[in-house]
Amino acid sequence: MSHSDTRTISFTLNGKPVSAEIEIHWTLVDLLQRGFDLYGARQSCGQGLCGCCTVVMNGKPVSGCLSLAALADGGTIETIENGEEQLDPVQEAFIEAGAFQCGFCTPGFILMTRQLIADNPEPSEDDIRHYLTGNLCRCGTYPQIVEAVRMAAARHRAARMPA
Repeated sequence: MSHSDTRTISFTLNGKPVSAEIEIHWTLVDLLQRGFDLYGARQSCGQGLCGCCTVVMNGKPVSGCLSLAALADGGTIETIENGEEQLDPVQEAFIEAGAFQCGFCTPGFILMTRQLIADNPEPSEDDIRHYLTGNLCRCGTYPQIVEAVRMAAARHRAARMPA
């Protein structure tokens, strides 16, 4: 591979400034896995249809298998491995509701749930189902996922209310 087939990019990853030398054909999943040993965004369908590769780029969820790593240059990337020591309310709700079995899809669902609650703090069941249509769970834990989203949204609302 010639030097012209690589480039160095700089961006903020989970709140920290980083840089990486990438191959020009790398996707965000390639960048996260090869450049930073982060495996929460997972390659599955390779077509942006399942949500397993979800990452948040510049404040919006994207399919990491379809987005070129070069697009991260100068931006921000948030992954499930956000460096926090404690579980956040969404992660706690997923555990309490049993909203996973194998866990392969869980990071994508959690990132999408965080975004949903940020966009709509009081989602109806229809809102939840519509917002998460791009995420697939092969184990079929959809009722538990919907319950986890409801629990997380309620906790988010309660945390925002003045005491």
